[in-house]
Amino acid sequence: MTRSIEVLFSPVEFSALSQRNLGRTACVVLDILRATTSMITALANGAEAIIPVGEIAEALAIKQQRPEVLLAGERNGLRIRGDLTGGNDFDFGNSPREFLPEKVRGKTIVMTTTNGTRALRACTRAEPVLIGSFLNLRATVNWLRRELPLHLILICSGTHNQAALEDTLAAGALCERLWPYYASGQVADSAEIARRIYPLLQTDLLGAMKHSRNGQRLLGHPELRGDVYFCVQRETVNFVAGLQKDGTVRKLACEAPSPSGDATTV
Repeated sequence: MTRSIEVLFSPVEFSALSQRNLGRTACVVLDILRATTSMITALANGAEAIIPVGEIAEALAIKQQRPEVLLAGERNGLRIRGDLTGGNDFDFGNSPREFLPEKVRGKTIVMTTTNGTRALRACTRAEPVLIGSFLNLRATVNWLRRELPLHLILICSGTHNQAALEDTLAAGALCERLWPYYASGQVADSAEIARRIYPLLQTDLLGAMKHSRNGQRLLGHPELRGDVYFCVQRETVNFVAGLQKDGTVRKLACEAPSPSGDATTV
């Protein structure tokens, strides 16, 4: 059968996934600024699992049933506070720099964000559903090269209901590295667009963020500015993470480190 590769650029395309047959389809969800980067960071720092949910009320309901879980999430980019919960602040916002080892090791984190967790929920019928970021780009690429899913959809979480430059660049990085395996199949124009954009900006991802809507917003906020620098780091962790059948996000596989001990760029 013919392989296919496609990119969904914005949340307005999420709803169409529910009408599609996602059998033999792998999805990679990308929310570079910041949900998927935060998930990968939390797992890298020892979190047991992450439960992505769409709404604040869902997170609070899980907390009531399981008091030991930690709550993470944002609305309008900022940590969810008591005025939105009817009481207590969430333990974390959506900054990857918050998920320190001493805070998350061995913990399960319930997370709700504006777009990233929505994107994950939209593709739950696919198998597998991977969590993508620049941090684990190499590991994700190598996993997909080994498994070579028949159909591959790269899902950009976007900004509000629009496309996001940072997610498009991450999708382009994946497309570029996987192109030899999919170029002779059914290639959506969206994948071709992403693949061609990434090489233009790959040498200065931080500079590119200064032109993205999300990047500008975070860089303009003193407490969140450091997130942008953090999120455009490449190849800093060596594992693949994915959404499990029980609705949790966990590590799927780790790669052996390179002989130098550092991650290598694909």
